[in-house]
Amino acid sequence: MTDRTTGPDQFTGATPDNALRDADRAEAASGPMLAADGTPLKKSLNRALRRQKMRALMLIAPLLIFILVAFIAPIADMLFRSVENQIVSETLPRTVESLEDWDHTTGDLPSEGTFRALYVDMFIAAEKKEHTRLGTRLNYEQTGVSSLFRRTGRDVDDFGELYEDQFNDLDAAWEDPMTWARILGDPDWIAEAEGVEAPGPDFVLRDGVETALPTTAEVYTAFAEFTQTEDEDSPLEETPWTLVYTALYWDLMRDGFAYSGPESALVTAAAEAAPGFETVSMQENFVESDKDWGSTAVWSTIQTYAPEYTPGYFLNSVDAQLTPDGIEARPENEQIYGILFKRTIFMSMTITISCILLGYPVAWILANLPMRTANLLMILVLLPFWTSLLVRTSAWKVMLQQQGVINDILVWIGLVDDANRLIMINNQFGTIVAMTHILLPFMILPLYSVMATIPPTYLRAAKSLGANDWTAFWRVYFPQSVPGIGAGSILVFILAIGYYITPEIVGGTTGTFISNRIAYHISSSLNWGLAAALGSILLAAVLILYWAYDRIVGIDNVKLG
Repeated sequence: MTDRTTGPDQFTGATPDNALRDADRAEAASGPMLAADGTPLKKSLNRALRRQKMRALMLIAPLLIFILVAFIAPIADMLFRSVENQIVSETLPRTVESLEDWDHTTGDLPSEGTFRALYVDMFIAAEKKEHTRLGTRLNYEQTGVSSLFRRTGRDVDDFGELYEDQFNDLDAAWEDPMTWARILGDPDWIAEAEGVEAPGPDFVLRDGVETALPTTAEVYTAFAEFTQTEDEDSPLEETPWTLVYTALYWDLMRDGFAYSGPESALVTAAAEAAPGFETVSMQENFVESDKDWGSTAVWSTIQTYAPEYTPGYFLNSVDAQLTPDGIEARPENEQIYGILFKRTIFMSMTITISCILLGYPVAWILANLPMRTANLLMILVLLPFWTSLLVRTSAWKVMLQQQGVINDILVWIGLVDDANRLIMINNQFGTIVAMTHILLPFMILPLYSVMATIPPTYLRAAKSLGANDWTAFWRVYFPQSVPGIGAGSILVFILAIGYYITPEIVGGTTGTFISNRIAYHISSSLNWGLAAALGSILLAAVLILYWAYDRIVGIDNVKLG
């Protein structure tokens, strides 16, 4: 009779997967089998397998979380920033909507309605101190826009004073904040706000008022929310912005205006008097503030960069630009990023080749010396890691300069004339020398770890079969060391292509990398969108080169020992 309480240890195989396959075969042959606790053996093994996978997942969970937070999330944020352009539509929403029907090819300025929309947007943005950020963003595309927005932000508060004065002269009640609150605020909100300390409950617009006074309701709501959140005051105690007075005038002048809410007599009297008010064109106000508002170029820039997502940053990264007429190449004297990308790839490859030429003999010596001597030399290879990168780079600056150690030695031995000292710093040569020294250990270590596994008997066997030293090395030893060359090359190249400290110190104007420009846009110009686009292109270039290496050499052939 078959024993159906047989445990997993009686099956061949050391893992739950093997035991599970054995249990399936046994079940097919003799029916369900039971574990020691009476549960089906297959179910018991599945449970054990799940626990094993869960334990393995818990062990690697910290690493996965770290990679997600410190690697994947920043890359995703970089990719998003490279196309994100919401600041224009969020800061000038009414202007952007009004510009949808404007055709820049006519050469005419936008309508007075668009200037009115800009007045509303600019006033609110200036109160929130957001207009300067928008000016900085648009200044990346057209020089001078930043100062234009700053200057207009200072003047926009005066654009509506004419209407404010006329309303106050018409009736002193317009100077009372409670008058505005009764016209536009919900009665329950007013009752609740009167009994508490400022800023009070969140503002609530009165039902139906947006139908009679749409523009006034919209801007007063913005005023009330700003007063409560930013100033921490109550709208019941603060006089509205001059923008609110201007908006009320626009509403009163609408065809078919009618109002029957609180303070109806006051509003009706104002509606009757409004046609006799002195008026001013918003277009004239803006052009008087800055003549550039009379240029279609500024409006075209706003219209072009109104969408929430733009390819503009990527176009700038490849020396092109997004214009109202489409994509155009930048003038030749402004094309710098293509040169920087080519220089970065070329110098990174040169540094990688230099590290191979210098590191291969050192790794071979380390792999073939007695262990005690090899360990001593390995300490010398690792010694640079114990010194600050900044110190090592600065040392090369001292050594390579025209009055430095190397030039002094060359002059002393007579190879160089004192009046014609070599220029080895602030150029590509200085960058290549300094970075080769810094990255050389990253080439030696993979090479050594691979060479240490190559049996020396292979070379002796090749020589015993008639090969000379060069043939034995080239036909037998070198092919086995190629995986180490591949691993070291990938490490050195990827590190080199992203370096910016060393090129910044010793590179001058001709030895800097694209990473130096990325760092400049992040820390100095604050053009994070362009920096993100440059970083994305650099990442794509590395991935393409990695793919090409995999196709030509094969990433499976890369070994670290």
